[in-house]
Amino acid sequence: MTDHADTPAAFLTRPDGLRLAYRFRPGAGPALVFLPGYMSDMQGSKAIALDAWAAAQGRAMLRLDYAGCGESEGAFEDGTLASWRDDARLIIDAVVPEGPLLLIGSSMGGWLALLLAQALGARVAGLIGIAAAPDFTDWGFDDAQKATLQREGRLVEPTPYGDQPYVTTRAFWESGEALRLLDGPIAIDGPVRLLQGQADADVPWHIALRTAERLRSADVQTILVKDGDHRLSRPQDIALLIATVARLTES
Repeated sequence: MTDHADTPAAFLTRPDGLRLAYRFRPGAGPALVFLPGYMSDMQGSKAIALDAWAAAQGRAMLRLDYAGCGESEGAFEDGTLASWRDDARLIIDAVVPEGPLLLIGSSMGGWLALLLAQALGARVAGLIGIAAAPDFTDWGFDDAQKATLQREGRLVEPTPYGDQPYVTTRAFWESGEALRLLDGPIAIDGPVRLLQGQADADVPWHIALRTAERLRSADVQTILVKDGDHRLSRPQDIALLIATVARLTES
């Protein structure tokens, strides 16, 4: 099974001239759309594994990088939750302009998937959140961190997920606060599957339960992995993700 990770990226030019990178595999629908997490990109292990599965199954799949991430142009610190949501929407509208979509979002990408699903409406045949982190600007920072953001305009912290420090800007934080979802109903009616590790040090597992409660859809399943961490990228986690995608695409 070829993973096609080395297929050259295609590019779409944003109205401001920045070029956004993506990789699209034509095939049967619904088209899988992978939305990476914060400081991540379309070459992560989950995205690559899903792409390999899509190739083997003849499924359409779209992977993408937000501006300032991966192979896309731009500065990471210029990005906000709203601008990255708009980047994803621009690519979706240009590359997969019609037909059903299955949105798959990891961490922050899960928040973006929920926002996009509300905007795309009936086109969304299903949504899968992997340690989805809606509203993490609210619950993911303590008072001291929020004070630093307001005072200095950015927060820089070490991260176990890479060699670059984890940078949060005040603009990103304010954008996230303006797009919070968990204080009211989330207007999505299709099937939603939330995969969540209970050993996740970044997203408390009760966030998945709160998200499920807020979703308007009656077809919501929360799948808790007791020893699963935030990445959910071990072989057994990837197998669970693929099985979940397979079930949703077959239905």
